[in-house]
Amino acid sequence: MTQRAPQQTKAPIVRRRYLPSLGSFATFEVAAKHLSFTLASQELNVTQAAISQQIRALEKALGAQLFLRKHNALDLTQEGQTLLRAVTMGLDALAQAAEQIGQAADDRTITCAGTNAAITYWFRPLTQRFCLSHPDTRFVLLASDENETLSNLEEVDLALVCGRDRRSLGEDVTPLFPESVEPVCSPDYLSQVGPIAASDQWAHMDLLELHRMHWTSEAISWHPIGWEDWLRDKAPGVEMPVPTLTTNNFATLMEAALDGAGVMLGWRHLVQDALDSGKLVRMSGGALDSGRMYHLKRNRARRTTPRIDAFAALLSEQGLGSQEG
Repeated sequence: MTQRAPQQTKAPIVRRRYLPSLGSFATFEVAAKHLSFTLASQELNVTQAAISQQIRALEKALGAQLFLRKHNALDLTQEGQTLLRAVTMGLDALAQAAEQIGQAADDRTITCAGTNAAITYWFRPLTQRFCLSHPDTRFVLLASDENETLSNLEEVDLALVCGRDRRSLGEDVTPLFPESVEPVCSPDYLSQVGPIAASDQWAHMDLLELHRMHWTSEAISWHPIGWEDWLRDKAPGVEMPVPTLTTNNFATLMEAALDGAGVMLGWRHLVQDALDSGKLVRMSGGALDSGRMYHLKRNRARRTTPRIDAFAALLSEQGLGSQEG
């Protein structure tokens, strides 16, 4: 009689389709790490109520309590500790796989963030210069005046940020150059009005001004600096004329100056490229320092490559040049 081969015991099927969302597990890990819904909400940039709601939904889906809610404190239940170990291992494995898959492309890609003006007039010209020596480099330039979320995105390698005593300096944030503005205009406009021989001539200039709305966006949100400030410091006693053009968009202001519509206050790092090319020229009067500093913020959570180090060095070198200019 022929003997049957022993049947192999099948491993139990994990019904992954019935698992809660991956996002809820990630939220749980952050909350469990901090043992605080408040700190978890700050790290994930969502409300505390949203964290609580996700955790309650996860507990309901799993049919188990994950946290012991005490007075002003949280602790993990036994089920919570078991889940934390599994979630940590799973997310680490996913992160490692994603890094391995994207490593080849990432080695050539540098992601930068800043305000609209910084991306257009500072980062972009420097990316072109960098590509002359690193022609296979790919850049992702993220611009926003809405808020500072971009500088904190996980994918961002380098960000230009500004402020006064708002940031802790260290290996992640290093000073580049002070915020400095000076009058600039097109060569044609300067030839029309001639050099400024006396300060009272400023009362008759065609001034191009940034609207105060520009300064109220969350990505900027600091005290404005404009013609009134510059005239008070450089031409005291001169009554400020009504600007020929006022706009909350720096690019519009820049285009008006390039077209010869008048004189604008140029942020040194934003107009340097136009000055070097001769498209803009300095008018007399000098620069006004606001007291704020621009900083280069590096994302140390991202991988560091020789290419990113080289571009960061170029940005720092340009920062020193801005101070000397």
